[in-house]
Amino acid sequence: MAKIPYSRAMKTESPSVEKSSAAMFAWLLVGMIVHPFGLTADAAETSVRRPNIVFFLTDDQQADALGCYGNRIIRTPHVDALAKAGVAFDKAFVTTAICMTSRASILTGQYAARHGIHGFRQPLSDAQFRESYPAILKRSGYRIAHVGKWHLDAPPAGEYDFLRWFRGTGWFYENGDRKTSHLTGRLGNDALEFLDGEDGSQPFCLTVAFKAPHVQDQWANQYPYDRADPRLVELYRDVTIPDPKLNEPEFFDALPEFLRDSENRVRWGIRFVTRSRYQQSVKNYYRLLSGVDREVGRVVAKLKEKGLADNTVIIYMSDHGYYLGERGLAGKWFAHDVSMRIPLIIHDPRAAPSRRGQRIDHVALNIDLAPTILGLAGLNKSDTMQGESLVPLLNSRPADWRTEFFYEHRLNTYKGIPQSEGVRTPRWKYIRWLSWNTPVDGSPPALHEELYDLGNDPDEANNLALSPTSGTQLEAMRTKWLAWRQRVR
Repeated sequence: MAKIPYSRAMKTESPSVEKSSAAMFAWLLVGMIVHPFGLTADAAETSVRRPNIVFFLTDDQQADALGCYGNRIIRTPHVDALAKAGVAFDKAFVTTAICMTSRASILTGQYAARHGIHGFRQPLSDAQFRESYPAILKRSGYRIAHVGKWHLDAPPAGEYDFLRWFRGTGWFYENGDRKTSHLTGRLGNDALEFLDGEDGSQPFCLTVAFKAPHVQDQWANQYPYDRADPRLVELYRDVTIPDPKLNEPEFFDALPEFLRDSENRVRWGIRFVTRSRYQQSVKNYYRLLSGVDREVGRVVAKLKEKGLADNTVIIYMSDHGYYLGERGLAGKWFAHDVSMRIPLIIHDPRAAPSRRGQRIDHVALNIDLAPTILGLAGLNKSDTMQGESLVPLLNSRPADWRTEFFYEHRLNTYKGIPQSEGVRTPRWKYIRWLSWNTPVDGSPPALHEELYDLGNDPDEANNLALSPTSGTQLEAMRTKWLAWRQRVR
């Protein structure tokens, strides 16, 4: 694979970072459309005061790899502060645990069965992007900015007002040269550059999509000690990382052969094969996340410096979870909670004090991010979106909310990663493993099935699919699976 550095050659911006008179006229025209009887002083103030939105997106972050999610080792004080002053979702999940598919779901608010992004280097079509939350925000008068990882081939030309991006998973160092600055810090610098051009006269939505804590796949030691983030090389040196859950050999041995031979096991052999390698890899994983936390703190400080903090909603989440040695595996892709569960924090400075520091146990999904961002901006979601706005959950506890959802992983270009689908309810998890490159249409036979009683087995240690006493429940979950795979299209 050719190295594709993150560089200034990979940036595009509008002709002027400053707002032109034409841009301002277009924005005012939007306000007049929203307020068809004219832009009164009150209406103008309402329009101007629509919240700014900053969306931090990490890559491969396990849900509990934050202090505010109960991790007593990792140091993430700035993100923890957002959770303390905002809300944290304890049951947030992705509907597909792989980068490009999840990012397409975040942008479009759709399950993969609808948006169709299952493989690498697949772009969103022009029609799909027009119905994405950035495009809808822009049509409503927002300035939209994206900094960092894109992973859907290339961003649409001319759509973003400020764009600094890199293809694929990117490189922590430009051209592999460790004398250059680390990617995490460069993304923070770019975010600050965008914010330096904002004066509060027009609302904006800024996405900062980090590579961290994703490994550098091309390096032999994918979490090398001195390359995770040089400024944090001493952090965690004197701590011992506990062993992962379900690390005993019997849990790996219980997997079917095609999972024991999967790419997840190959990558475990690189990252976690010995205790010393496990300690090194996880410490560097934590260092990468502490680097992200540092940049979050810099952005928050800049918002305060610019007088924008009181009207800026900050969202923090990951594109999917991650196996840090659980079940003898590494990576993501599969439908166990450690792979599909994510951190999700929403900090709205306009919220009532009584709503701050709340933990929400309603199920939130990555497909909810687009409707949520639009909802925060006072806009309706597109009819094409399948997710729901989380704004009602920020303000109350609605009785009518989803209790179950569908999981799908249909990557069709990599034989080391088997396809799977499933359903998660409050009590039960059903996983149906499919053969490689199984057609989407029809009712595919199962290579293997898993059934977990989440009420009594939250770590998914005991597969009940082969238990003679679970036949009725297994059949009920198969029925749900069949109904869901039609529903999500």
